[in-house]
Amino acid sequence: MDLITDQGQLFIILACIFGAFMAWGIGANDVANAMGTSVGSKAITIRQAVVIAIVFEFLGALLAGGEVTATIRKGIIDPTALAGQPELLVFGMLASLLAAGTWLLIASYRGWPVSTTHSIVGAIVGFAAVGISMDAVNWSKVGNIAASWVVSPVVAGSISFVLYKTIQHFIHDNQDPFSQSKRLVPLYILLVGFIISMVTLLKGLKHLGLQLSFLESVGISLLVGILVMLIGRVIVSRIHADPEVSEAIHIANVEKVFSVLMIFTACAMAFAHGSNDVANAIGPLAAIYGVISHGGEIAAKSAVPVWILLVGGMGIVAGLVTFGHRVIATVGSGITELTPSRGFAATLAAATTVVVASGTGLPISTTHVLIGAILGIGLALGAGSLNYRKVGSIFISWLVTLPAGAALAILFFFIFRAIWS
Repeated sequence: MDLITDQGQLFIILACIFGAFMAWGIGANDVANAMGTSVGSKAITIRQAVVIAIVFEFLGALLAGGEVTATIRKGIIDPTALAGQPELLVFGMLASLLAAGTWLLIASYRGWPVSTTHSIVGAIVGFAAVGISMDAVNWSKVGNIAASWVVSPVVAGSISFVLYKTIQHFIHDNQDPFSQSKRLVPLYILLVGFIISMVTLLKGLKHLGLQLSFLESVGISLLVGILVMLIGRVIVSRIHADPEVSEAIHIANVEKVFSVLMIFTACAMAFAHGSNDVANAIGPLAAIYGVISHGGEIAAKSAVPVWILLVGGMGIVAGLVTFGHRVIATVGSGITELTPSRGFAATLAAATTVVVASGTGLPISTTHVLIGAILGIGLALGAGSLNYRKVGSIFISWLVTLPAGAALAILFFFIFRAIWS
């Protein structure tokens, strides 16, 4: 207890530095995965992707990041195992942030698309199991999180498969695909606006004191969706096609319409990613802040201050600006060939899965979700369209991430404990 009282401010400063470092790693690696479909389908340029992600990643982290943060902070470790030893939680969370951030730096430098959720959960489980005791880990919660890593790509892949099949049936197979696309794309835009607004209003704004009923949220979300749809309709109406040109040109014109739609889905995916993955950086930071602010007491639940969300949001933006372009340029085209219509289906499916998980407090991996969505597109096109070598290398990088995060966290934990013991 004396250590917490005497060194509390130092621990909070270190937590902010390591949390920002971890958030930087999220921006450098994971945001690239979130924006890869938009760039890979050539709907937007890398420069445009960076600008979109800066704005919407930050808004997602700030406005809708509080719900998932609670799960990372208090769900994996049993607080009773740390009774009387709050400094062990501080050391462990510092070690977890530094370990996960270090691994993401290595992976980003090497161009590996890894999971930030794997990195931080593996780190927390590693320090708790070895540094404290096996009983300190809530293994049932870890099991639920691990199950979500399998379920979430399957869900995202299923949604993207169905979405793209509807696009094929109602637009590409239509006698006049271009005119049909101009009629239907605004409805897809409405769907994007509605989904993001619903989850944000129902779950994401709780920590800001906004309490709305379900019906009120539906009404507001519909208005937001309609507003976004009207904006998209104006943009789409400016795209024109020559009725005398060939079918190939018609298909190209259809893809132009979906390029407009990809701008909206890119915004949705960036917001969704910021809302879910900011918890990986600020969850341990919030845990340290809670212990210090309560004088060493490990509180069962405490509010996440807005300044902690700001640290996470700004760190993600910094990582994206400095390193994000390295992975963005390669992720979008490595698994299967993407066009704007295919990229739309994958991105909307991934965004839907991520924001629902964020609203329910389940920390899924954005990387897993997006890869699952792209695989769904590949299966809709035919199994032969997938690059199985690339898929295999991605799966291997996922497997390496868990033990790497755990090993680094154990090392840093014992270093911190030795320094302050």
